[in-house]
Parts: sequence; C-alpha cells; structure tokens
Amino acid sequence: MLIQNKEDVKKLFKDRIETMYGITFENASPVESYTALAGVVRDYIYRNWAKTNRSYDETSQKQAYYFSIEFLSGKQLCTNLLNLGLRDTFKEGLEELGVDLAEVERVEHDLGLGNGGLGRLGSCFLESLASQQFPAHGCTIRYKYGLFKQKIIDNQQVEILDDWLEYGNTWEVRRPNRAVEVKFYGYVDIDDIGSTTIFKHRNYQPVMAVPHDMPVVGYGNDTVNTLRLFSAEPKREIDYTLLSGEEMQKAINYERSVESITEILYPDDSQKEGKELRLKQQYFLVSAGIQTIVNRYKRKGGDLSELGKKVAIHINDTHPALSIPEMMRVLMDEDNFGWDEAWSITREVMSYTNHTILPEAFEKWDIESFRWLLPRIYMIVEEIDRRHKEELRCKYGQDSWKVWEMAIIRDNSINMAHMAIVGSHSVNGVAKVHTEILKNSVMKNFYEYYPDKFNNKTNGITHRSWLLKSNSPLSKAVTETIGDSWIKDPMQLEELVKFKGDSSFKEKVRAAKRENKERLAKIILENNGISVDIDSIFDVQVKRIHEYKRQTLNIFHILDLYYRLKDNPNMDMVPRTFIFGGKAAPGYYMAKRIINLMMSVAEMINNDKSIGGKIKVVGLENYRVSLAERIFPATDISEQISTASKEASGTGNMKFMLNGALTVGTLDGANIEIREAVGDENFFKFGLTVDEVMKYYESGGYAAFDVYNKDFRIKRVMNSLVDNSIPGQGESYKRIYETILYNNDQYFVLKDFDSYIKAQDRAEKAYRDQDRWTEMSIVNTAKSGIFSSDRTVREYADEIWGIKASVLK
Repeated sequence: MLIQNKEDVKKLFKDRIETMYGITFENASPVESYTALAGVVRDYIYRNWAKTNRSYDETSQKQAYYFSIEFLSGKQLCTNLLNLGLRDTFKEGLEELGVDLAEVERVEHDLGLGNGGLGRLGSCFLESLASQQFPAHGCTIRYKYGLFKQKIIDNQQVEILDDWLEYGNTWEVRRPNRAVEVKFYGYVDIDDIGSTTIFKHRNYQPVMAVPHDMPVVGYGNDTVNTLRLFSAEPKREIDYTLLSGEEMQKAINYERSVESITEILYPDDSQKEGKELRLKQQYFLVSAGIQTIVNRYKRKGGDLSELGKKVAIHINDTHPALSIPEMMRVLMDEDNFGWDEAWSITREVMSYTNHTILPEAFEKWDIESFRWLLPRIYMIVEEIDRRHKEELRCKYGQDSWKVWEMAIIRDNSINMAHMAIVGSHSVNGVAKVHTEILKNSVMKNFYEYYPDKFNNKTNGITHRSWLLKSNSPLSKAVTETIGDSWIKDPMQLEELVKFKGDSSFKEKVRAAKRENKERLAKIILENNGISVDIDSIFDVQVKRIHEYKRQTLNIFHILDLYYRLKDNPNMDMVPRTFIFGGKAAPGYYMAKRIINLMMSVAEMINNDKSIGGKIKVVGLENYRVSLAERIFPATDISEQISTASKEASGTGNMKFMLNGALTVGTLDGANIEIREAVGDENFFKFGLTVDEVMKYYESGGYAAFDVYNKDFRIKRVMNSLVDNSIPGQGESYKRIYETILYNNDQYFVLKDFDSYIKAQDRAEKAYRDQDRWTEMSIVNTAKSGIFSSDRTVREYADEIWGIKASVLK
C-alpha cells in the first residue's frame, strides 16, 4: 500500500499493532510501537528494493561492492523516513493518535556494526550511492555484539557487551538459501590430471556464511541498494543426544568456534587467540562476499572471463585485502581458470583505499598462523609474492633492496597493504596531503613502480544525515534562505555566502545554535549531572582515543587555563565548556590512561567552586552515531589537533564544519582542504606542518626535555601529573608523563603547545564578537559542499569502479 497521507499512517500503524501483538495501539509498549512502526516502513521500502534489484538484473549494469569490516549506520527508522520523504507525514499521523514519533525513534538501538570514522565513512558512501542511484552495495559482518558499550566507572573506561540485537533487527532479511561455505584449517591435496593441477582442500572446518540483507534507501528516489551482513553458523544441526561425551565436547567446541567469528567487532588481538580470530573474521567476510557475488553473477548467465566489466570490488582499508587471493582461489579452484587469466580478472575487479600512514596500523600476519588457518590461501599468497618479486628483479636486479622492501612476504610475516597494492588496479588515499605522503614517503617504491595506480579521493560525509537529519533548526534556516536544492546538490550551500552579512539570516543561525546547545546541555545534565552554561564556548573533541589524535594536548590546555584561573580568579575570559567523547581500544593501555586523566581532570575542575564555573569539562560516555547527531550541531569550536602527517583525512572535521563550528586544527588530513575552502581567516591553524614533522622524524633535532625546561606553563602542567595535584589514579598520569618525556614526545604534544595556546586565544577573541563569529560560522557551512560524500562517490564511480547511475523505470 502506498502511503499518501497521515490517514494511511494511522491505519497501517494500528493494523500492524493489532496483527503483531493482538492489542490496541493504546496499550502498546514503546518497543512494540517501534517494532510495528518499523515494520510498516520496512514493507514500504521492500517494494522499491525489489524494483531496484529487478532493474539491475534487466539492464545488466555493472555493480560495485564495497567491502568494509565495519559500517556505522546509526539508527535506521528516522533516516529511512527522511529519505522516503515521509517523516512529517508519519509525525503528524502519529501525533493524532497520541504517539510521539521522536520517542518511538529513541527505542531503536544504534546498529553495532562499526567503531569510528572507517565505519561511518562506509555508511555515508552507501547513502550517497543510493541517493545518486548508483548500483553499489556494501558487504560486512553481522556482529552479534558490535564493538562494546563504554561505561565510565571511577573515571576509567569499562567495556560491556553492546547488545544491539536486543529487539532483533527489523530491517534485515535472512537469506539461508544464499549461504556459502567458508573453509578453515585442514590441508591441501595437489593432483596433476593431464596438464592441469588440481587443488583439493581436505579435512577443513566448515563454517556457513548466511547473508542478512538490509536495505539502503536513496533520498528522494525509488532506489534501494543493499548492505549485506554475514553471520557465521555451523554447517549442520547437531543432535547432542546422540553424541558420546568426547564427541559432544568436540561438537560444543566447534559450535563455539563458529559463533565466535561473528560475535564481536575487533576482538582483543593482544594474544595469539585474538589474532587468529581477527584473521578468521577477515577471511570469513571476503570469502562469503566473493562467493555470493560470483554465484549471483553465474546465476544470471555471466561469463566469468568478463567479470571485470560487470563487477567492481572495493577493499576499504586492509581488513578485506584477502579478497585478492580468495578471488584467485574461486577462479582457479572452482572455475578452472589458469593463473594468468585469473590474475588479470582479479586485478581488473579489485581496488583499494588506504586509510593510514601509521606503520603500526599496517596489518601483518604471522606466516605460521596464517598457513595453519588458511592453507590454500597461503599457497596463493606465496605464489603472488613469488611472481611479484620476479617482476621486481627483472626491473631492479636480483639483489636490489627494493625487492625486499616491496615484498608481500618478508620477515616471517605477510604485509596486507602490499598485497592490496599489488592485487588492485587502483590505490587511493583519502585526502590530498595523505595521498602525497603515500606517494612520496610511505609507499614511494610502489608509486614509482605503479604510478598510474595511485590517486586521491578526499573523504566526504552525507549532508542529509549530518545537517538535514541531525540539525533541523539550521537546515530549516538554510532552506528558508536558499531553497531546498542543497539537499540533493550540496554544492548549492555556497549560496549562503551571499547571506553571511544578512542580519535576519544571522539571527536564525544564532538561534539554531542556541537551540542545539540547549538540547545538548540537557543530555549532559541527564547523563553526567553537570549543569553547563549555554553562553559558554562549546569546545568539542570527539573521536577515537589515540595518542596521535592528541587528546592530551587538549587536556594540557585545560589544565593550563585552570591553573591560570587559580592564580587569578578574576581573569577575563569567555566561559568555556570542554566536551570529550570517544572509546579506547580495550587493549590500548595508553589510550585508557588518557581517558582516566581526562575524567579525573573533569572531576577536579567541575568541583572547584573557586573558579566560578568559568570552565566545565564533560566526558560523554559511549560515543556513538546517535549521540554524535546531538553533539555536532551544538559545537562552537571543533578540535582537530592530530599530529601533522598522522591523520589520513578525518570526517568529523567535515561534520563540525557543516554544522557551522570553527576549526582549531593542525594542517593535517582534510584540515588542509577545509582551510583552503573557508580561508585562513575562518580557521584557527597551529602547530608543526607535515614537512616539519617528517624532517624531525628523519633528521632529529627535537628534544622534549628542552621544551619542558624552558616553558613554565608546560613544566607546571606536566609536573601536576606526578605531584598529586590531580586526584585519582596517579600511576596512570605518571605513565603519560614518562611516555611523553622519555620517548621524546613522539607526537609533538609539547612542541605544539605554545602554538596551540595562541590559536585558542585567537578563537576566544573571535568569539567575543558574536556578529563576526556568526559570519565565520556561515562561511564554514557554505563551503562544506565539496566535502559531500555525493562528490566523493561520484569520483569513485567514474574514475575507479566504472559504474553509471541508473534511473529506475
């Protein structure tokens, strides 16, 4: 049934409650109301989903598949209603029934399929692809528990299971008839039959990969693409009543081993068992994904020799890099292709995005563990490496050091980034500076060898999620001023520049910011018990906790400001509310120590009445998409302070910019392009440049102790970490102190401190002139169009995947 008005909504909702639960809607619980309402929306979506798939089949268009170990989609009900253009209709209809749509939406759990920027990027891409009607889909794992829910107890992070499937996932369709078998362990028999060598994987552990498909709804059109989630299940039902004690234990161990594969995102890999589980997850994803793609292609009558003309597979970071040897396995072992033809097809199909230049983030797998878990895949990797090195020797000579440096297998480990480069036809970075660092430093040898492979695709975000959905006060003001064409064409936001001096529009922008700050202040009061000043500067740093992201630099500024206030309680300053959010990986000791320091500083400052409430520090626990949707619109200052050269791109910086926050940032990642867009006068830059950082790393010349001894402010802040000035876990703070000073401040926290303080002072001075600040804010929103994921995915589609937009008939 088409939903044309609020009467349709009322009828469908009431009918669904009655048929699902046998009760009237007045007696439904919030969970029952959510499930019923989501069911109504789901049924509406599914018709267009079928229509989309039928159109792709009939037109035989090339389709792209985006492989990512995570997708961070957030809550789906609001997004789907918004993209269908039905949210107001549903809101009005439910209001007449006495049901608050916002309350129903709050029941839904955030999808536990991601952690941070990598997963959110993938979700933005899928939304933009559907909204622009590109035939492109996502592939990932259906994690039972996702990453973890973060609780802060005694100022320290505690991880608890994120049971995002508590109420099930009403949006998905389980497709057991499309399940495929993934093989682990065992051994490989090699037989020569005539001139053909046959490889048979024997005595393996079978795992069934069962697809669960979720619709991805395009904005304002009928396109519905697919996010396919794979769950791991035992190959067969086990009747334990027929088993002896030893057999029963083996069966239990098998079931537990299978279930663990898709139980949790990013298992702790500090021990051997955790490393093996992560490798299992990665192979499970790519094997399941590639088998289902190839099976579908063959069902539709496709010629596998032409696969590259109809299928593009994208490797998002190195987690899915095993797509390359798995595609080779499928083509050779299951479809009888020779090596050269299989390799040509594989390279034509595969493309790879690099997301880091941090050496410790490059995935490497121990040979013995890899060979034990994936015997056939190891044989293929070994052969890819052998042929790759032979090519290199032909160009550089038998003994060239480049052969060793560019090897896929060396030092008893397999380098997955090297695998991804060698086996793909395209390698891209995610910001201009990041791509240049890859080409000129981190992957210089590969760039010289494969110059045509490397390209840049600066990241983007979907404006529909991060402005239209999450910031209705500002999006309403924008639409009233320039119309609604920006929703489908974010470059139209540029028109706002003409209105930056318009007093009426500026007042609307200020009113929107205030409304958003009031909303966030309410959340802070409810969750943290802290009352914050709406007129204070909301200074925000929300992102994964990591040393290179330098939450420590932010904390040191807060401590310096606090100590200056203690020296002079009458100091003239604009009150400031510092807001943090982010999770530390469970096994990342220093990141957890940073959270401990952050929360202890917050407790100390918030309870000190002598500073008159001029500073408040808030640590929001369990940072996630639905919370981010409240934080970005309320922010005045966006903290983008990573060590120059360390952040590949960032997307949080773009979300803040879109919502009118001004950036205090280093010239790192996409910060550089944001500054170019808004102009230096609308961006507070500080710190070392990429070239300066790289020079220090290469040539030395920096001594952290010299900076510490010469700057009274730094010495006072650093000493407070070890002299019991800050209450709480002193040993934690001591480790931060020792890591910075005794490791020579590898992320240049102390080196950039003075420049950072000056940038903060400039930002405060600018904030005092609210008229000028609002103009700066408007310019940031106006110039954000180039950071739309609509633009990014068009570049991927045109320049890497070779897919075309498809208007459904």
